[in-house]
Amino acid sequence: MFIDKTRIKILSGKGGNGIVAWRREKYVDKGGPAGGNGGKGGDIYLVATEDMSTLMDFQFQSVFKAENGENGYIKTQHGKCGKDLYIKVPVGTVVKDVSTGKIIADLNTNEQTIMVAQGGRGGRGNACFATAQKRAPQFCEPGENGIERTLELELKLLADVGLLGMPNAGKSTLISSVSSAKPKIADYPFTTLVPHLGVVKKDSGDGYVIADIPGLIEGASEGIGLGHEFLRHVERCRFLIHLVDLTEEDPIKNYKIINEELKKHSEQLASVYQIVALNKIDSVDEETRQHYIQEFKKLSDDVFLISAATRENLTEFMHFVSKKVDEIPKPVIVVDVEEDDGAIDNDDSSYSVYKVDKHTFVVEGGKIFRLANVTDGRNTEQLYRFQNILKAMGVFDALKEAGVQEGDIVKIGHLEFDYLY
Repeated sequence: MFIDKTRIKILSGKGGNGIVAWRREKYVDKGGPAGGNGGKGGDIYLVATEDMSTLMDFQFQSVFKAENGENGYIKTQHGKCGKDLYIKVPVGTVVKDVSTGKIIADLNTNEQTIMVAQGGRGGRGNACFATAQKRAPQFCEPGENGIERTLELELKLLADVGLLGMPNAGKSTLISSVSSAKPKIADYPFTTLVPHLGVVKKDSGDGYVIADIPGLIEGASEGIGLGHEFLRHVERCRFLIHLVDLTEEDPIKNYKIINEELKKHSEQLASVYQIVALNKIDSVDEETRQHYIQEFKKLSDDVFLISAATRENLTEFMHFVSKKVDEIPKPVIVVDVEEDDGAIDNDDSSYSVYKVDKHTFVVEGGKIFRLANVTDGRNTEQLYRFQNILKAMGVFDALKEAGVQEGDIVKIGHLEFDYLY
């Protein structure tokens, strides 16, 4: 199965919480604070690899989570950092952030790596807050949440030569004749439902890749047929081979239809150099051959008569193709990659205030919830600090706007307060 577009959900690791702890040793007088810091959460990276050719693996796993950082320990021991997660994708993958629509990466070289979600920072233990004036801090920090994102992965095949033509033009037969690829071949439209890649060996010993693209028909740009969906796979080809079936009623019309569809897809693709291969000459007479080669030479500079099935003129034709592969460099396709703020934007300071009944209000928010989780309601110093943070974040003003009255109950996580002016 060939999968060329998919979506994945990623969640980087949460940072571990710091803790409140004290040093208690027999011969250490007034040991002081000894709460360790939480470990950092794991980052998530995308890595391009030549070992993959499709995005099929993501059909079976589409959610990826990095490891969380550990909480801090006593004796100022820091929690372990979460392991980073590396997700392999095929070379030629373009990555888009679904929420913003931004293209954030174009992974077009082997082992190219990009971070797509940074792990949350670990919270500090109370040992970090000790000063000459405050020698016994009774509070700590929570770890930051990880970053959650939905990414769209789109694969653009990196082929040297793109093979285009109407359905039944003989593309699959040609690629099977000149390479080791064995696509399904039959005498009915749309035999090829997915792109096929074939490696053609040159006399020098190295090779190049031909992409067999599903057939185009008139109206493909409006969603008819298959080929227009796959044209993005030939955008990075050096040039195109346009295969024309001479047994059709009007080969010239078919040739023009294909080129018109290329133009509708993009002007850049329509301007790519083409070699025209007039196929199935074994099924037409000599007069028909000569007629069409003269007509097509009016439309293109390089026209060949071939038979992919019987291999007639195929050796000469492929020598010419190999020569063009050496002459024409791969196009430099510039994908408009935007700065990826979402990979490191871990600001979850937003919150919401809502009324659940006549005298009860609830405050929710990532940072506020995590602060509440590490606040001991029995510890006056921790409560004062938590209150100061709420005031600085504007929570009390938001409660007033929501209509809170003196004596009403305010719930934040596991904490519950009576509101006083």
